[in-house]
This record gives sequence, C-alpha cells and structure tokens, in this order.
Amino acid sequence: MIEAAMIWNEPNNKSHWDPDLDPDWSRFAHMAKLAGDAIRDVNPGLTRVLGGISPIDPNFMALMKSYGVLDHVDAVAVHGFPLDWNLWQIDEWPQKIEEIRGITDLPLWVSEVGVSTFGAEEVQAWGLKRTVELLKGRIDRIQWYSLYDLPSAWGATTRHREAEGSSYYRHFYMGLLREDGTPKPAIEEFSRHTPEIGLMQWFHFEDPRLDEAVQWMKQLGVTYVRTGLSWADRFRPDALDWFDRQMEALEDFDVTVTFCFTPAHRGLAAHHTSTPIVPEEFAEFCAEMTERYASVSSTLNVVDQSSFSRGTMRSTSLPILPRE
Repeated sequence: MIEAAMIWNEPNNKSHWDPDLDPDWSRFAHMAKLAGDAIRDVNPGLTRVLGGISPIDPNFMALMKSYGVLDHVDAVAVHGFPLDWNLWQIDEWPQKIEEIRGITDLPLWVSEVGVSTFGAEEVQAWGLKRTVELLKGRIDRIQWYSLYDLPSAWGATTRHREAEGSSYYRHFYMGLLREDGTPKPAIEEFSRHTPEIGLMQWFHFEDPRLDEAVQWMKQLGVTYVRTGLSWADRFRPDALDWFDRQMEALEDFDVTVTFCFTPAHRGLAAHHTSTPIVPEEFAEFCAEMTERYASVSSTLNVVDQSSFSRGTMRSTSLPILPRE
C-alpha cells in the first residue's frame, strides 16, 4: 500500500533543483504547497512528506517554514552521507537530527542514508552498523540507500560531475548488491535490522531489476520502501503501463512514492531540475498519481495522453482491474 507521498527530492541540492532559476526557493515553495494541497484533496489521510533535504541544513528548513510549506506537509525528511559527501562526521548524526527538530515539530524521516563501497566494501558494513546505532529509535523512518549499485552504463543524477571529481563515482557503489546482482558483506548486517529499517531504491523507466528487487526485499525482511514516479517519465509512450507495473510489484510493501523531475518541455530550462513554467501542472501530476495509486475511492484514474502535450490533464474514472 502507499503510505506516503514525498514532494520532490533534495530540493536544496542543485542536482535536483536549479538555484539559478530560483535563487530564493520561492518558486519551489509555491510548487510544494500546491502539490501538498493537491495530494490532500485526493486522499486527506495520506502522509505528505517534504522531499528529503541534502545537505541537512536547518536554515533551508527554516526558509521552508517561513514560506508556509511546512503547513502543507505532515512530515519532513533529510538525507545524509557523512562517509562519502557530507562535511561532517558520522557520529554527528544525533546533532544533525536535533538541528532540524529545532525548526519543526513535524515527524522527521531519514529517507536516504547510505555508504558507498567505492573505497572498500568493509567500510559500508561498518557504516551501516554505526548508522543504525545512531539513528534507530530517534526518528520516525530510516530508509537505506540503496539495494542496487547503479549500473556503470547509466549516468548518476547529478549536475556537478566535474566538480565532484572521483567523488562522482561513489554514486555507482551505494548498493547492498553489486551491479551483477551478487551481495556485498553489508547485506548480512542490513538483514539484522529489518523490518525497522527500510530501503530506498530508484527504479529507472522499465527497469529490468524490478522483479528481482522485490524478491530480494522480501527475502531481507523489508516491509517499507521508498521509490519514485517521475513527472518527466509521464510523457513517455506507455508511461502509465510502466507506472502500473512498478506499483503493482511493490503492493506488498508500505511504499513512499517520491514525485519529482520536471519534463524538459515544461520547465523554464530544458532540464529535470528546472522550476516548472506552470507549477500547477506538477500539482496535477501529484493528484493524478495519488488518485491512481493511493485514492480513498475504488476507481482508477486514467488521464488522456493528448492533454499532456498541452500541459493540462483531463480525467475519467474506470473500475480498478482485479489483481492476479
């Protein structure tokens, strides 16, 4: 079942939101509020989470609060990678949590935390164990990133590859499973902490690893999973077929679905990090996906594909097909 809808991913990271187009994040704040209201209107009981911030910056959270964004969500989230990218030590996790708690009383999730095996696989196993010691019992959700290494043929979702240097390649080694599907040493440590610890796994469009991932997660005792549905992918041919397959494959888990990524032709710039030309369109996408996969009604929302080419949506309702 869908337990939560997350509004965007790492909005204070230029890999996911372009600060040159929105230097004070006012456009993001407006879009996030529209999205939060749209999700609530479809399903008032669905938990709305502000996309996990990275870096963990209390000033950014305070800015979102000043814009009123926190009045339109039910929880906030942070992402932390102190052994790979962050400029703080792993033992500072409790301090980082308290910095955000000083801004808001909303439930706090760590919706991405992980350790790369770029340097040594043993580092990941130690880092996982220490992370759990520092976070378990302190926050409402912990979601480990990730199950799979990123295939070397795919690009990491980042806008600052050149600036990162060798750190860029850490993106490719965050999984508990290697690219060939074989397990790393940390997977045994991870299995000791499920179901309290969940997983975060992005699935690319028509990702061939989906079914195997489900098998692994069940074998590891995972009960809650975070993934994403891309607004940009919504414009691909057969997008709804893929979305349906992905969400059906995950139906046995408590799923947090992240809504993000601007379609190139609907942004102020032709990039997934761009602020939308019409922010209401992102809210409409959030409403459509919530209606389709987390509605309180027993209908399946079907959106006319031609309306997306115009940047608007027109909906009809059909009965949900029985699942096999």
